[in-house]
Amino acid sequence: MTITLHWFLPTTGDSRGILGAGAKVGAHHRRADPAAGERPPDVDYLAQIARSAEQLGFEGALTPTGTWCEDAWIATAALTQVTQRLKFLVAFRPGLLSPTLAAQMAATFQRVSRGRLLLNVVVGGDEVEQARFGDFIDKDERYARADEFLAAVRGAWHDAPYDQEGKYITVKGAEVVEPPPFPGIYLGGSSPPALRVAARHADVYLTWGEPPEAVAEKVARVRDIAAQEGRQLKYGIRLHVIARETADEAWAVANRLIADLDPEAIAHAQHVQRHSQSEGQRRMTALHDGDTNNLEIAPNLWAGVGLVRGGAGTALVGSYAEVADRITELHDLGIEEYIFSGYPHLEEAYHLGEGVRPLLAALGLLAGAGAADAAPPQGQPEGEARFGVVERGVAETLAQPS
Repeated sequence: MTITLHWFLPTTGDSRGILGAGAKVGAHHRRADPAAGERPPDVDYLAQIARSAEQLGFEGALTPTGTWCEDAWIATAALTQVTQRLKFLVAFRPGLLSPTLAAQMAATFQRVSRGRLLLNVVVGGDEVEQARFGDFIDKDERYARADEFLAAVRGAWHDAPYDQEGKYITVKGAEVVEPPPFPGIYLGGSSPPALRVAARHADVYLTWGEPPEAVAEKVARVRDIAAQEGRQLKYGIRLHVIARETADEAWAVANRLIADLDPEAIAHAQHVQRHSQSEGQRRMTALHDGDTNNLEIAPNLWAGVGLVRGGAGTALVGSYAEVADRITELHDLGIEEYIFSGYPHLEEAYHLGEGVRPLLAALGLLAGAGAADAAPPQGQPEGEARFGVVERGVAETLAQPS
């Protein structure tokens, strides 16, 4: 079993801090503020990250969904035109559009990108955000609807004309004309309904970064449920990362990220997280419970991001060798796919891609050679093949304080 590395596209913008220079209390979700020295999520910057991820050998890039994000479908469709191999893991919420339309959009994306679409199904754990989009059913019902939704998408793709009559989803004669290859389905969640839907429909089950014993327990549960459904899944993990040549350098960066956090901002974020409908969010919060003194919850697993940000709240922190060791240990637990991110996303992609990826390759763990091992395109200077026209100056940027 080999592993696949993915990166992340910050479609709310990017900065050198967890919250960013211009953040206010309660503003852990917001758009980047260029006036505060942050990087807006314009197509040029997102293209810079996407091209760098591709050149560094990442398989794909996750694009989130939510109120403060650029639309994942449109943003990634644009980025397919400035990349060649990178896949795009598009997050979307079932129930906010019809399954037949979603299947049609996915088929078009596959044709436009030449087969580079992956789909991340986000059922949603925040009822306030769901309400913004006109969705008022509760969490368990959202998973039941997602079950019917994904059945309809696959039916329209593979069994057209497809009829389905359900509690939430009814279609008559649904079809995808001349369907291209079906995109891989990624789905996460920690509640029993989430595990059931993942076992029935996902190709890759995703977990957030928890201590190894918790990850192993969750993988075992999903594997058992999938076996009952007659299916076998792959397993992936979503983490931040801070990797440097030495452990001291990496921990210094981690400590800087939280050094100036306002205690009031931490308290507000913890209050919001504890009242989340998401079981996964509650598990993330319980890892630290707002305590800034005990954030290394397992060797090299740091919960500092989750002090003020919802969602994936943990990071692998350490030397390149230590981070490679922790990935190897997760691999031994059955984790095949890794979705990483960092602050800022451009620079951290280079640290992981140039510092950790070669160590994993040397261990024979990487699935295929990838872009980072390829020769420069004919007629293109080696330096430009590595960094690209947009990426010039990244080497100098890496030398700046993070």
